[in-house]
Amino acid sequence: MSDNRKWVPEIVYEDYEEHNLSGGLPFIQVPPDKEMPDIIFILGSEETGDFEPDIDGEEQPIVEMSVNQYANMKYLQEGLSTEVYDQVRQCLNLLPLEEARTRGKEKAENLIKK
Repeated sequence: MSDNRKWVPEIVYEDYEEHNLSGGLPFIQVPPDKEMPDIIFILGSEETGDFEPDIDGEEQPIVEMSVNQYANMKYLQEGLSTEVYDQVRQCLNLLPLEEARTRGKEKAENLIKK
Protein backbone atom coordinates (compact mmCIF):
# COMPACT_ATOMS: atom_id res chain seq x y z
CA MET A 1 0.00 0.00 0.00
CA SER A 2 1.31 3.38 -0.99
CA ASP A 3 1.64 6.30 1.43
CA ASN A 4 0.76 8.45 -1.60
CA ARG A 5 -2.84 7.30 -1.06
CA LYS A 6 -2.97 8.59 2.53
CA TRP A 7 -4.03 12.23 2.37
CA VAL A 8 -7.17 14.25 2.95
CA PRO A 9 -8.90 14.91 -0.38
CA GLU A 10 -11.35 17.67 -1.15
CA ILE A 11 -14.50 16.55 -2.94
CA VAL A 12 -15.38 19.12 -5.60
CA TYR A 13 -18.60 19.70 -7.53
CA GLU A 14 -18.77 21.61 -10.80
CA ASP A 15 -21.65 23.93 -11.49
CA TYR A 16 -24.21 21.97 -13.44
CA GLU A 17 -23.90 22.83 -17.09
CA GLU A 18 -24.55 20.88 -20.24
CA HIS A 19 -20.86 20.70 -21.18
CA ASN A 20 -18.77 20.28 -18.08
CA LEU A 21 -15.67 18.14 -17.57
CA SER A 22 -17.09 15.91 -14.83
CA GLY A 23 -20.53 15.27 -16.30
CA GLY A 24 -22.03 16.35 -13.00
CA LEU A 25 -20.15 13.80 -10.90
CA PRO A 26 -18.17 14.99 -7.87
CA PHE A 27 -14.42 14.70 -8.29
CA ILE A 28 -11.13 14.95 -6.43
CA GLN A 29 -8.18 16.92 -7.77
CA VAL A 30 -5.20 14.64 -7.14
CA PRO A 31 -1.89 16.46 -6.59
CA PRO A 32 1.07 15.32 -8.74
CA ASP A 33 2.80 13.65 -5.77
CA LYS A 34 -0.33 11.72 -4.64
CA GLU A 35 -2.58 8.92 -5.83
CA MET A 36 -6.34 8.66 -5.58
CA PRO A 37 -7.16 7.67 -1.96
CA ASP A 38 -7.84 4.00 -1.34
CA ILE A 39 -10.66 4.76 1.09
CA ILE A 40 -12.73 7.82 1.91
CA PHE A 41 -14.64 8.38 5.14
CA ILE A 42 -17.83 10.45 4.97
CA LEU A 43 -20.14 11.28 7.84
CA GLY A 44 -23.85 10.71 7.36
CA SER A 45 -26.28 12.93 9.25
CA GLU A 46 -29.83 11.82 10.08
CA GLU A 47 -32.47 13.57 12.12
CA THR A 48 -33.99 11.29 14.79
CA GLY A 49 -37.39 12.96 14.82
CA ASP A 50 -36.78 14.16 18.39
CA PHE A 51 -35.99 17.72 19.46
CA GLU A 52 -34.16 19.41 22.30
CA PRO A 53 -33.67 23.06 23.24
CA ASP A 54 -30.50 24.83 22.15
CA ILE A 55 -28.61 27.38 24.25
CA ASP A 56 -31.33 29.98 23.56
CA GLY A 57 -34.15 27.56 24.40
CA GLU A 58 -35.18 27.08 20.76
CA GLU A 59 -36.19 23.54 19.81
CA GLN A 60 -33.62 21.96 17.50
CA PRO A 61 -33.73 18.53 15.86
CA ILE A 62 -31.53 15.83 17.37
CA VAL A 63 -29.11 14.53 14.76
CA GLU A 64 -27.24 11.23 14.75
CA MET A 65 -23.97 10.98 12.86
CA SER A 66 -22.64 7.77 11.33
CA VAL A 67 -19.25 7.09 9.74
CA ASN A 68 -19.36 5.61 6.24
CA GLN A 69 -16.39 4.19 4.34
CA TYR A 70 -16.07 4.17 0.56
CA ALA A 71 -13.36 2.00 -0.97
CA ASN A 72 -11.68 2.59 -4.32
CA MET A 73 -12.83 -0.30 -6.51
CA LYS A 74 -9.64 -0.09 -8.61
CA TYR A 75 -7.53 -1.07 -5.62
CA LEU A 76 -9.95 -3.80 -4.59
CA GLN A 77 -9.80 -5.25 -8.10
CA GLU A 78 -5.99 -5.21 -8.01
CA GLY A 79 -5.80 -6.91 -4.61
CA LEU A 80 -8.59 -9.50 -4.76
CA SER A 81 -9.16 -12.62 -6.81
CA THR A 82 -11.72 -12.34 -9.61
CA GLU A 83 -14.21 -14.42 -7.63
CA VAL A 84 -13.91 -12.36 -4.44
CA TYR A 85 -14.00 -9.09 -6.39
CA ASP A 86 -17.21 -10.19 -8.11
CA GLN A 87 -18.67 -11.07 -4.69
CA VAL A 88 -17.91 -7.52 -3.52
CA ARG A 89 -19.53 -6.14 -6.68
CA GLN A 90 -22.63 -8.28 -6.12
CA CYS A 91 -22.89 -7.03 -2.51
CA LEU A 92 -23.03 -3.52 -4.00
CA ASN A 93 -25.75 -4.59 -6.47
CA LEU A 94 -23.31 -4.44 -9.38
CA LEU A 95 -22.98 -7.05 -12.11
CA PRO A 96 -19.94 -9.33 -12.14
CA LEU A 97 -17.14 -7.48 -13.93
CA GLU A 98 -17.09 -9.45 -17.19
CA GLU A 99 -20.88 -9.27 -17.53
CA ALA A 100 -20.77 -5.51 -16.88
CA ARG A 101 -18.04 -5.08 -19.50
CA THR A 102 -20.01 -7.07 -22.07
CA ARG A 103 -23.16 -5.05 -21.47
CA GLY A 104 -21.17 -1.80 -21.57
CA LYS A 105 -19.63 -2.73 -24.94
CA GLU A 106 -23.06 -3.62 -26.32
CA LYS A 107 -24.49 -0.26 -25.21
CA ALA A 108 -21.52 1.61 -26.68
CA GLU A 109 -21.92 -0.20 -30.00
CA ASN A 110 -25.64 0.61 -30.08
CA LEU A 111 -24.88 4.30 -29.42
CA ILE A 112 -22.31 4.36 -32.24
CA LYS A 113 -24.82 2.78 -34.67
CA LYS A 114 -27.41 5.51 -34.01
